[in-house]
Amino acid sequence: MRSRSSVIGLVSSLLLCSALTSRCGGNAPVSPTSPTPLESKTSVGGPSAAVVPEVVADEVFVGAGDIARCGVGDPEATARLLDRIPGTVFTLGDNVQDLGTAEEYSGCFEPTWGRHRSRVLPTVGNHDWYGGAGRPYFAYFGVSAGPAGLGYYGTTLGAWRIISLNSEIPAGAGSPQYEWLKAELAASPSACTLAMWHRPLFTSGPNEPAAHMRDIWRLLSQHGADLVLSGHNHMYERFAPQDADGRADPRGPREFVVGTGGYPLYGRARSQANSEVLESATWGVLKLTLKSSSYAWEFVPVDGKSFRDSGAAACIVPPAS
Repeated sequence: MRSRSSVIGLVSSLLLCSALTSRCGGNAPVSPTSPTPLESKTSVGGPSAAVVPEVVADEVFVGAGDIARCGVGDPEATARLLDRIPGTVFTLGDNVQDLGTAEEYSGCFEPTWGRHRSRVLPTVGNHDWYGGAGRPYFAYFGVSAGPAGLGYYGTTLGAWRIISLNSEIPAGAGSPQYEWLKAELAASPSACTLAMWHRPLFTSGPNEPAAHMRDIWRLLSQHGADLVLSGHNHMYERFAPQDADGRADPRGPREFVVGTGGYPLYGRARSQANSEVLESATWGVLKLTLKSSSYAWEFVPVDGKSFRDSGAAACIVPPAS
């Protein structure tokens, strides 16, 4: 039987090890909460050195684009959806309309989606960029938006690498953004990859497809990326997996256009190949559940609307290097 003093000594040692895990040869506990760009997992301007945790919890990733203009649309209705959905929030650009000013952020975005700012991974859009190359956007979101002036960054969320890109600056092969992404993808150990930017490469909406993002899509596809999220056209549209040239390809990324954050909606302007679902009369958010080797999606409409879209798919196994 242990003496009383030895038991006390053992308990004290265990408590010390708990406080100083690395000195006792153990692994630090993995937090189940959603990471933010404030953590060391975030990379900007260089390749990632992120490490996927041994035990990876499912992560909820929820949001939309084309959100707030004072007195127009209903960003409060979509903000109320976020009030009851936990997880990390994304935006897909045009966080404010029309000129991307500091006043629009403080007066239109802050009272609605701004109450979730501490858990937002933002993306810059054309209306955000109008504000002097996005200066109010970078000032409002701070480090969550990456280095001021760039508009692209990467972070790890569970088993997934999340990459936010800037469709308002050059993105072709050889551009600084492209070369950063190339290094980022080559270095990432994450099992699954999601990229988001504002202007969609594929869309059935009235705003023209963003052909300047084609090289980015091709690069993502080469590295087995799974999802691309965009906004810009104010509607919800889901595409089948496809390659950079718009050919159906089960090994290509699946695109969602989610411009349903609260600004007035657009109708269909064309019939885009590989489009599987289009809804242009419902505000709402896309809720993604990111798993260790798969994902599930659900479009959640604002209160009073019935449209929904849901499904699931496995992550793509990247090609051998």
